[in-house]
Amino acid sequence: MTRVCFRLQVRPELLDEYLARHSPVRAEMLAEIARAGRRNYTLFLGEGGMLVGYYETDDDAAAQAYLAASPVAAAWEAEMSRYFVGLDGRPDQAATPLTEVFHLEDQLASRGEIPTPATDNESSSS
Repeated sequence: MTRVCFRLQVRPELLDEYLARHSPVRAEMLAEIARAGRRNYTLFLGEGGMLVGYYETDDDAAAQAYLAASPVAAAWEAEMSRYFVGLDGRPDQAATPLTEVFHLEDQLASRGEIPTPATDNESSSS
């Protein structure tokens, strides 16, 4: 599995409209994202319109290719492109990727450890 994180900048003057377009996203676009093989797709919005996206996939190149060829995704991204600052191309294809520097489960697994969440009793007795 591959974890992908990316950054985009939403135009501050269009933030309310951008948020409205995602509440909810059109059903056909949701289906295309799922068919592309992306899972756990999440967007986070920071101050000033900084947008961070995250998803997991088994084959990111295949997911990118599927969405690049999708008329549904092309139409959605054409509509969405006006919301972003400094974007050259389709939002899904031209976002700035971020480099992963830490993942807890990977590091624990490399040590042969299995993460165990604290129970309510353990956390309250600390």
